[in-house]
Amino acid sequence: MVSVLRKKTAPSVRFKPLKAKSSANPFNRLVLIKPLIVLLCVIFAFIVYSNWHHWLENLDKSPIRAYALTHKTRFTTNADVRETLSQKPVLKGYFGQDIQQVKEKLLGISWVRDVVVRKLYPDRLSITLIEHNPVAIWNNTNFLSEQGVVFSLPADRMDKTGLPVLYGPDTEGKVVLDAWSKIKADLKARNLELQSVAVDNRGSWTITLSNHVELRLGRGEWTPKIDRFVTIFPEINVPEGQRLAYVDLRYEHGAAVGFSPVHQ
Repeated sequence: MVSVLRKKTAPSVRFKPLKAKSSANPFNRLVLIKPLIVLLCVIFAFIVYSNWHHWLENLDKSPIRAYALTHKTRFTTNADVRETLSQKPVLKGYFGQDIQQVKEKLLGISWVRDVVVRKLYPDRLSITLIEHNPVAIWNNTNFLSEQGVVFSLPADRMDKTGLPVLYGPDTEGKVVLDAWSKIKADLKARNLELQSVAVDNRGSWTITLSNHVELRLGRGEWTPKIDRFVTIFPEINVPEGQRLAYVDLRYEHGAAVGFSPVHQ
């Protein structure tokens, strides 16, 4: 019997078509355009920064026309504020006006220590003025604040009665004021009353008592010098028709005295 061999056929293989890989990755695109986006943002920000004042000014229909003081002031009048605000540069509108510019104008008033300014829509300012408090007469013409700041006041707005008289370089205002307080207390303990204190550019001190006697203390510590004056004062013989004008205590020991006619 003859066997018939059947030829086995190879199984068929199916091939799936390969998809072409995309050469453009979205992330890569973003990396490429990111610098461009940043550049555009910078340009836009620069344009806005350069023109925002101009754009705001275009929103203003009228310049600021009025102001209101938030509280009563001691020295500043409405005329002072009005005149100061009318100075150049002129006021702009609500949106275009720089508050710092208004503040700097008002700080130009000598006796004004600080200013708070707010804009009120559509065309007003709210102004708070903080003034210096005069505690002493400075170099006969100006005043000294409790912070040691030198400032001026119109003659008709301040009564000088009762204020101490201090002298010195403007940069030494606080130093002289502190010295006044200490020397006054020191003299009061010795039943003496202080009228004025002065210091020159070399740091040499001179004080004047209420009886117009001038004590020349010089530089350095004044307490032992005042003690010396208290000791020798009762022993000073004043000539007839004369008055004690000064006591020079700048010596290490003792003192020199000077007299002047009573009528002077």
